[in-house]
Amino acid sequence: MSDKPHQNLAIIGHVDHGKSTLVGRLLFETGSVPEHIIEQYRDEAESKGKSGFEFAYVMDNLAEERERGVTIDIAHQRFDTDKYYFTIVDTPGHRDFVKNMITGASQADHAVLVVAADDGVAPQTREHVFLARTLGIETLIIAVNKMDVVDYSQDTYEQVKEEVQTLLKQVRFGTDDASFIPISAFEGDNIAETSENTSWYDGPTILESLNNLPEPSPPTDAPLRLPIQDVYTISGIGTVPVGRVETGMLRKGDNVSFQPSDVSGEVKTVEMHHEEVDEAGPGDNVGFNVRGIGKNDIRRGDVAGPAEEPPTVADTFQAQIVIMQHPSVITAGYTPVIHAHTAQVACTFESIDKKLDPKSGEVAEENPDFIKAGDAAVVTLRPQKPLVVEPSSEIAELGSFAIRDMGQTIAAGKVLSVDER
Repeated sequence: MSDKPHQNLAIIGHVDHGKSTLVGRLLFETGSVPEHIIEQYRDEAESKGKSGFEFAYVMDNLAEERERGVTIDIAHQRFDTDKYYFTIVDTPGHRDFVKNMITGASQADHAVLVVAADDGVAPQTREHVFLARTLGIETLIIAVNKMDVVDYSQDTYEQVKEEVQTLLKQVRFGTDDASFIPISAFEGDNIAETSENTSWYDGPTILESLNNLPEPSPPTDAPLRLPIQDVYTISGIGTVPVGRVETGMLRKGDNVSFQPSDVSGEVKTVEMHHEEVDEAGPGDNVGFNVRGIGKNDIRRGDVAGPAEEPPTVADTFQAQIVIMQHPSVITAGYTPVIHAHTAQVACTFESIDKKLDPKSGEVAEENPDFIKAGDAAVVTLRPQKPLVVEPSSEIAELGSFAIRDMGQTIAAGKVLSVDER
């Protein structure tokens, strides 16, 4: 592991605005992809008449490369700056982005929004910005890309900047913290080094902006919340639940409670990477053994927490959701599957409380009859089986979820309040 602090970074923006090229360029400039690999892509891109696509190829070809046996592993989704090491929450498609953003492991702290200078704000730009705000992204760096295409025109840059600022105001994103940078991911302008081509710009490069991001505070002050991924029986030890510590600390000797199974016991051992440790903190993947708990007492989807501050089991909960896609309208009584941390539980829409204006977040309508794709709303959900969720304002890691139905992600949401059972 790196001794630098870690940041999760989402790269968002409209399709074809150059996200992959920017990611490829960042990996290249930080030495995460060797020169010879880029050369290989360059030849490949040229042979396909796609000269200049080599950086996009870096990202797109990871999967294919693995099939062909060239060892580029997923660690190449990480790169280091002087101050941080970053994991890129790559967002190939809109839907994957949403799913990735919600499944905790890749909860991005900050985002780079890529907007093409020759195209400006496009439909997905709007959606991604709104989602980023709904899902709690703190800082936004706006990369106005493809400056080479518009001859590095300052007027065009200012025009796009104004367009994006208007959009950010509409969705109430604090624009004071947003930094705008004119770049060409393709040519490398203002990525690692200040470009002569934009002599009119005197701000930071992309890598400098990434270095200047605020450091994430690890959620150790919150109580322990450890969603269980699997439960194993290991000879000589007994029952071993496995999961990732989302908040708080897990220590040997702690009394923990598993909810909603409602069993508790004392932690005998904590293991990480096949070594016994005394304690584990946020982000650590652990296996641990609890005195007196059998394999059939707990299951995936349970959450471990301190016996004196056990995880909250919801009778109903109120949530703010954004509906990305649904073939028809959604009314009270609809029962899709909620994916929250490691749990998957069918939940019924008990009531649709408010429809929100997705641009401003203001209440557009109280108690609407239905909601549909594109709407944002506040709803009350009733889990069909016991489910642990926490208000996102208290424990964000257990406060976000995805709604899935018919094999796709229908909506993203965050928990506002929980009515305990």
